[in-house]
Amino acid sequence: MNVPQRFSSATPAAESGAADKMYTGLPRPPMFSSVAEERLHRKQRLAASFRLFSKFGFDEGVVGHITARDPEFSDTFWVNPFGLHFSLIKTSDLIRVGHDGQVIEGGKPVNAAAFAIHSRIHAARPDSVGAAHAHSTYGRAFAALGRKLDPISQDVCAFYSDHALYDDYGGVAVEVDEGQQIAKALGPCKAAILQSHGLLTVGQTVDEAAWWFITMERSCQVQLLAEAAAARTGQSLKIISEKSAQQAYQVVGSAFSGWFQFQSLYARILKEQPDFLN
Repeated sequence: MNVPQRFSSATPAAESGAADKMYTGLPRPPMFSSVAEERLHRKQRLAASFRLFSKFGFDEGVVGHITARDPEFSDTFWVNPFGLHFSLIKTSDLIRVGHDGQVIEGGKPVNAAAFAIHSRIHAARPDSVGAAHAHSTYGRAFAALGRKLDPISQDVCAFYSDHALYDDYGGVAVEVDEGQQIAKALGPCKAAILQSHGLLTVGQTVDEAAWWFITMERSCQVQLLAEAAAARTGQSLKIISEKSAQQAYQVVGSAFSGWFQFQSLYARILKEQPDFLN
């Protein structure tokens, strides 16, 4: 039995003075009285994330997956079953998978790509409770360029010097070797652009991982629009200075910020689609 991890690292204690001022008096990630309580919390946040991804148009048939490390058996993770649309996923639908690919809880099959990618990510990153990957429209479009995002807006500074590029697409990721290469490329970063594939994000909470994916997808959209406008007008993109980008990163790129930004989205989907809790 593995010792469960807690949310203590997802606080703003080590952030900059600007972040401290911004986050003073705000709610903090919850603590739990039992492993069972923490497991249910993670599963509910996971189900909510799928509903939000569907609402935002991140679904593409049956591909895409978000995972949550189990708080007790940390070498296993909860994930969506293969073939169930994001918009239909409930907490009770989630399956628990071991790092050998075997379904431990739940009677539905696992997506081979979900196992290949997420098992390697969770193994390489013990700090990652949540991980998200989907074939979103703008993420795929930007990934086709084979480059990282530029610091052209405040929001994208969440990824300043904290996202990687995996530029060795090896086909559909159904083999563990491909997942291993993706995990290696991700390194210590919170996100990766997978060339010819899409986006991948991780977080110390499911909430954080889901938020990073949402805002990274939008950052890809903004950069594509900005570059198209610049090309039409003959202008160049205005790049934020290193000093300003780093300051913005300290505020909008912290683990706490990722967790906190997700809370309003969770409240929204809970009001609109409370059946995901079932």
